[in-house]
Amino acid sequence: MLAELYFKNMKKTLEKIEHTQIENIKKSAEVIAHSLTNGGIWHLLDTGHMLMYEAIGRTGGMMAVRPVRVNVEVNNPTRNRKNINKTNVYLDSIAGLPEFIIGKSNMEPGDVLMIGSVSGKNILPVELALQAKKKGITTIAITAVEYSSALESTHPSGKRLFEVCDLVLDNCSNVSDTLVRVDELGMGICPSSGIAASYIMWAVQSEIIEILLKQGKTPHVYLNNHMPGASQINNKAWKEYEELGY
Repeated sequence: MLAELYFKNMKKTLEKIEHTQIENIKKSAEVIAHSLTNGGIWHLLDTGHMLMYEAIGRTGGMMAVRPVRVNVEVNNPTRNRKNINKTNVYLDSIAGLPEFIIGKSNMEPGDVLMIGSVSGKNILPVELALQAKKKGITTIAITAVEYSSALESTHPSGKRLFEVCDLVLDNCSNVSDTLVRVDELGMGICPSSGIAASYIMWAVQSEIIEILLKQGKTPHVYLNNHMPGASQINNKAWKEYEELGY
């Protein structure tokens, strides 16, 4: 019963994306295609969800999607102790980190930065978008507008990701990002945002590929590694991507 309800509600979310997001999907594809064909790079930073895996290096996916990976490690082995005053620190809440990321990255004016954040309320995604825009980089959000609108921003501006980006792709997730209410648990289960974001991502890539082909340009995509000759084909395609940018 719960599985069937999940299927039903997930389909409704995907249908809502199809009906409400197609124009912004097309606009995003046009912006990205223009950047790629004019020496730009398409960067992707997703704050903790599946896009950093789903969109990068996947069969049938564009080589032009380049990840922004951020790792901050603190190694402090000690004896066991009770630290009742210790608070959790998350990357997306560290002031100054977004500016550091932009500065250390290979982003340049004319590039596109796609930022994935379901809540879109924390310092990292909001400030990252603001810093990128200052540098002349077009920003595209993949976020949950309804959900984010119900949350209070932790950014000093009080703004959320969908309020600061040039383009917004709404994953159409509801407040709390769950599809199935379970009364016995007193809460909902089964988030929609991961599948929804991937649904949007592949739609954007499809549009970009169509745009480039209409321009007489051949975008480079990954062939499944299990296919005959995949290694040689992908290596050749990557070299061509490095030269052309798409």
